[in-house]
Amino acid sequence: MGNLLYALHVLGAVLWVGGMAFAILALAPSLAAVEAPQQRLALLCGVFRRFFLLVWHAMPAVLLSGWALLFVWYGGFRGAGWHVHLMHLTGLVMGAVYLTIALGPWREMRAALAAGETAAAAGAAGRIRQLVTLNLALGLLTVAVAAWGRFGG
Repeated sequence: MGNLLYALHVLGAVLWVGGMAFAILALAPSLAAVEAPQQRLALLCGVFRRFFLLVWHAMPAVLLSGWALLFVWYGGFRGAGWHVHLMHLTGLVMGAVYLTIALGPWREMRAALAAGETAAAAGAAGRIRQLVTLNLALGLLTVAVAAWGRFGG
């Protein structure tokens, strides 16, 4: 059971962090080739819709499997190393940042696009980009901590 939980945990993290890396490092710079703001925002909205749906499922899977591993594998917080505590903290912060995106600027962007308000949609997209960049940094830190703690003590 531990191996299944661990695989679920790692796969969820890979999808979440990898998707953010794609969005910030590949998609965002490539959108400059789309000159019309409405087309650029429509494309971005389609990508975000799919990605945020994926994260809506991956984020709780990562958190729940992490807690299951914490209590089943390590016997609770007392038995866990520093890296598990730091992963727990960054995972909770990342979840809060994602919820901030989903319940704030993502809703604003969709509403603005539906109303034809390109400037408002672009502003919301900019806030989403900033928050996804923050979450990507936290995700990369979390992956580094996991690797370091697992093999570095």
